[in-house]
Amino acid sequence: MVAERVERMRTLAAAKGRQLTLGVRFHVITRPTAAEAWSVANALVDAMHPDDIAAAQLDFAATKSVGQRRMAELHGGDRDHLLLHPNVWAGVGLVRGGVGTALVGSYDEVAERMLEYHGLGFDEFILSGYPHLEEAYWFGEGVMPILRGLGHLPPLDGPSAPVFSFR
Repeated sequence: MVAERVERMRTLAAAKGRQLTLGVRFHVITRPTAAEAWSVANALVDAMHPDDIAAAQLDFAATKSVGQRRMAELHGGDRDHLLLHPNVWAGVGLVRGGVGTALVGSYDEVAERMLEYHGLGFDEFILSGYPHLEEAYWFGEGVMPILRGLGHLPPLDGPSAPVFSFR
Protein backbone atom coordinates (compact mmCIF):
# COMPACT_ATOMS: atom_id res chain seq x y z
CA MET A 1 0.00 0.00 0.00
CA VAL A 2 2.81 2.41 0.86
CA ALA A 3 4.72 1.72 -2.36
CA GLU A 4 1.65 2.53 -4.46
CA ARG A 5 1.06 5.81 -2.64
CA VAL A 6 4.69 6.85 -2.92
CA GLU A 7 4.69 6.19 -6.64
CA ARG A 8 1.39 8.03 -7.12
CA MET A 9 2.66 11.09 -5.24
CA ARG A 10 5.98 11.10 -7.10
CA THR A 11 4.12 10.93 -10.42
CA LEU A 12 1.84 13.83 -9.45
CA ALA A 13 4.84 15.91 -8.34
CA ALA A 14 6.80 15.12 -11.51
CA ALA A 15 3.84 16.25 -13.63
CA LYS A 16 4.24 19.67 -11.97
CA GLY A 17 8.02 19.67 -12.40
CA ARG A 18 8.64 18.97 -8.71
CA GLN A 19 10.55 16.34 -6.80
CA LEU A 20 9.47 15.08 -3.38
CA THR A 21 11.46 14.23 -0.30
CA LEU A 22 9.40 11.83 1.76
CA GLY A 23 9.36 10.99 5.44
CA VAL A 24 7.58 8.47 7.62
CA ARG A 25 6.69 8.45 11.31
CA PHE A 26 6.93 5.38 13.56
CA HIS A 27 7.20 4.45 17.17
CA VAL A 28 10.06 2.02 17.75
CA ILE A 29 10.35 -0.94 20.08
CA THR A 30 13.68 -2.64 19.55
CA ARG A 31 15.81 -4.93 21.66
CA PRO A 32 18.72 -7.32 21.11
CA THR A 33 16.24 -10.11 20.27
CA ALA A 34 12.85 -10.13 18.60
CA ALA A 35 11.38 -12.01 21.58
CA GLU A 36 12.42 -9.21 23.94
CA ALA A 37 10.96 -6.51 21.68
CA TRP A 38 7.66 -8.33 21.22
CA SER A 39 7.45 -8.90 24.96
CA VAL A 40 7.59 -5.11 25.45
CA ALA A 41 4.97 -4.54 22.72
CA ASN A 42 2.66 -7.17 24.20
CA ALA A 43 3.05 -5.64 27.67
CA LEU A 44 1.87 -2.29 26.27
CA VAL A 45 -1.28 -3.90 24.88
CA ASP A 46 -1.84 -5.96 28.03
CA ALA A 47 -1.85 -2.71 30.03
CA MET A 48 -4.70 -1.31 27.88
CA HIS A 49 -8.13 -1.82 29.39
CA PRO A 50 -10.70 -3.08 26.84
CA ASP A 51 -13.06 -0.22 27.76
CA ASP A 52 -10.30 2.30 26.97
CA ILE A 53 -9.68 0.66 23.61
CA ALA A 54 -13.41 0.69 22.78
CA ALA A 55 -13.77 4.36 23.78
CA ALA A 56 -10.74 5.38 21.74
CA GLN A 57 -11.96 3.45 18.70
CA LEU A 58 -15.38 5.17 18.90
CA ASP A 59 -13.64 8.53 19.07
CA PHE A 60 -11.39 7.70 16.11
CA ALA A 61 -14.36 6.50 14.02
CA ALA A 62 -16.13 9.83 14.56
CA THR A 63 -13.14 12.04 13.76
CA LYS A 64 -13.03 14.26 10.70
CA SER A 65 -9.38 13.31 10.21
CA VAL A 66 -9.12 10.93 7.28
CA GLY A 67 -5.67 9.85 8.44
CA GLN A 68 -6.92 9.00 11.92
CA ARG A 69 -9.84 7.00 10.53
CA ARG A 70 -7.47 5.09 8.24
CA MET A 71 -5.15 4.38 11.17
CA ALA A 72 -8.06 2.96 13.21
CA GLU A 73 -9.24 0.88 10.25
CA LEU A 74 -5.86 -0.89 10.11
CA HIS A 75 -6.87 -3.06 13.06
CA GLY A 76 -10.48 -2.12 13.86
CA GLY A 77 -9.71 -2.18 17.57
CA ASP A 78 -8.97 -5.91 17.41
CA ARG A 79 -5.92 -6.99 19.43
CA ASP A 80 -5.54 -10.01 17.13
CA HIS A 81 -4.99 -7.89 14.00
CA LEU A 82 -2.10 -5.64 14.99
CA LEU A 83 0.69 -7.00 12.79
CA LEU A 84 0.38 -5.14 9.48
CA HIS A 85 3.64 -6.16 7.83
CA PRO A 86 6.71 -7.92 9.19
CA ASN A 87 7.79 -5.88 12.23
CA VAL A 88 5.14 -3.19 11.58
CA TRP A 89 2.73 -3.24 14.51
CA ALA A 90 -0.42 -1.15 15.07
CA GLY A 91 -0.82 -1.74 18.81
CA VAL A 92 -0.10 1.84 19.84
CA GLY A 93 -3.03 2.96 17.69
CA LEU A 94 -5.51 1.05 19.82
CA VAL A 95 -5.69 3.96 22.26
CA ARG A 96 -3.43 6.72 20.93
CA GLY A 97 -4.42 9.23 18.29
CA GLY A 98 -2.00 10.21 15.57
CA VAL A 99 0.72 7.84 14.58
CA GLY A 100 -0.21 4.41 15.85
CA THR A 101 2.28 2.13 14.15
CA ALA A 102 5.59 0.92 15.49
CA LEU A 103 8.59 -0.91 14.15
CA VAL A 104 9.00 -3.83 16.55
CA GLY A 105 11.81 -6.35 16.55
CA SER A 106 15.46 -7.06 17.07
CA TYR A 107 18.00 -4.43 16.16
CA ASP A 108 18.66 -6.18 12.86
CA GLU A 109 14.95 -6.51 12.04
CA VAL A 110 14.19 -2.85 12.73
CA ALA A 111 17.19 -1.76 10.65
CA GLU A 112 15.99 -4.07 7.86
CA ARG A 113 12.47 -2.57 7.92
CA MET A 114 13.91 0.95 7.85
CA LEU A 115 16.01 0.02 4.83
CA GLU A 116 12.91 -1.42 3.20
CA TYR A 117 11.06 1.88 3.69
CA HIS A 118 14.12 3.75 2.47
CA GLY A 119 14.00 1.57 -0.66
CA LEU A 120 10.40 2.66 -1.18
CA GLY A 121 11.53 6.28 -1.24
CA PHE A 122 11.54 7.49 2.37
CA ASP A 123 14.63 9.47 3.34
CA GLU A 124 13.43 11.00 6.60
CA PHE A 125 12.32 9.02 9.65
CA ILE A 126 10.58 10.51 12.67
CA LEU A 127 10.84 8.03 15.52
CA SER A 128 9.58 7.87 19.08
CA GLY A 129 8.74 5.29 21.71
CA TYR A 130 7.34 4.58 25.17
CA PRO A 131 9.00 5.59 27.39
CA HIS A 132 10.76 8.01 25.06
CA LEU A 133 14.20 8.17 26.66
CA GLU A 134 14.52 4.43 27.12
CA GLU A 135 13.45 3.61 23.57
CA ALA A 136 15.83 6.26 22.21
CA TYR A 137 18.60 4.50 24.13
CA TRP A 138 17.73 1.05 22.75
CA PHE A 139 17.52 2.43 19.21
CA GLY A 140 20.72 4.45 19.50
CA GLU A 141 22.72 1.59 20.98
CA GLY A 142 21.34 -1.16 18.76
CA VAL A 143 19.95 0.04 15.44
CA MET A 144 22.04 3.11 14.68
CA PRO A 145 25.36 1.20 14.64
CA ILE A 146 23.88 -1.18 12.06
CA LEU A 147 22.68 1.65 9.84
CA ARG A 148 25.98 3.49 10.30
CA GLY A 149 27.94 0.34 9.40
CA LEU A 150 25.93 0.05 6.19
CA GLY A 151 26.74 3.67 5.28
CA HIS A 152 23.28 5.11 5.91
CA LEU A 153 24.38 7.36 8.77
CA PRO A 154 27.45 9.58 8.98
CA PRO A 155 30.40 8.27 10.97
CA LEU A 156 30.62 9.37 14.58
CA ASP A 157 33.91 11.15 13.97
CA GLY A 158 33.02 12.61 10.56
CA PRO A 159 32.00 16.11 9.54
CA SER A 160 28.89 17.60 11.06
CA ALA A 161 25.78 16.18 9.43
CA PRO A 162 22.12 15.64 10.30
CA VAL A 163 21.80 13.08 13.04
CA PHE A 164 19.46 10.87 11.04
CA SER A 165 19.17 11.32 7.33
CA PHE A 166 19.55 8.33 5.04
CA ARG A 167 22.05 8.43 2.21
